Amino acid sequence: MSDAQIRPVVLDLDGSVGPLPGEVRLPLAQAWQERLRFGCGLRALAEFRTALEAGMPPVRAHGTVFFGSGDFHHLSWPLIERCIVAHGFSRERPLRIVVLDNHPDNMRFPFGVHCGSWVRRVAMLPQVAHVHVVGITSGDIGGGHAWENYLGPLRAGRLTYWSCGVDTGWARWLGIAGRFRSFPDLDALTAEVARFLGRDAAPTYLSIDKDVFSRRVVRTNWDQGGLETRHAAAVIGSLRGHIVGSDVTGDVSTHRYATAWKRWLSAGDGQQTGEEHADLPAWQAAQAAFNMWLLDLLEADD
Repeated sequence: MSDAQIRPVVLDLDGSVGPLPGEVRLPLAQAWQERLRFGCGLRALAEFRTALEAGMPPVRAHGTVFFGSGDFHHLSWPLIERCIVAHGFSRERPLRIVVLDNHPDNMRFPFGVHCGSWVRRVAMLPQVAHVHVVGITSGDIGGGHAWENYLGPLRAGRLTYWSCGVDTGWARWLGIAGRFRSFPDLDALTAEVARFLGRDAAPTYLSIDKDVFSRRVVRTNWDQGGLETRHAAAVIGSLRGHIVGSDVTGDVSTHRYATAWKRWLSAGDGQQTGEEHADLPAWQAAQAAFNMWLLDLLEADD
């Protein structure tokens, strides 16, 4: 693959993603940050899809897409749809989705779609074979939040949670225990998921939210999991030669919401993105170095 084909794309929605070699950078913060961050209506997302088509290179002519804070993770949905169209995936030849995330991103949301609800939308696309969310340590899939999880994709056998340290016994009562893969530690989890994914040579879209990583690795806006770099390398290595699209989110930035419901709901999720933090420059510098490491790892797939 030529250098022109593997140029990374930066959807610059919040100024958090540092320079990447050969990047294609779209300046989007002024027009889109407030409209899209944390969540948005479906009309706004449809308008953003149109903007992506106008501004991004063709899918086959670019590499990994970086788009800043994990507050934008729902933008993986239109990126995955672009990948589906470009590669001609269908019911007969579907796309597998692997998401590295500390959260299931399959939670109920009343106002369209947000960073914690988009997985349901993708899992139910007819061109998607299955979604695997890997590395969950969040209580979002525990009994106290069971009612908040969309059950449709779990019951349909289109979504699997791979988790560690969360009591998911409630799933047995609903007959969906097979969609919950629980492990005593993250070494065991990543070893099994790498074995499982590696034995099936399916075309795969990989989405990485860096909140899946330990704070020893990198700092994000969200509560974080425990993955180390060796875990990510094992999972990505198991997909070698089969990744047809990828994105990375989970950079760190500040933003004061003008929209009242976003202030309310983000605060309810423990977010404090409106507050300046003295360590922010150091966190962003570490993020920039980590993005380079991830990019090298993902480009090695080619």
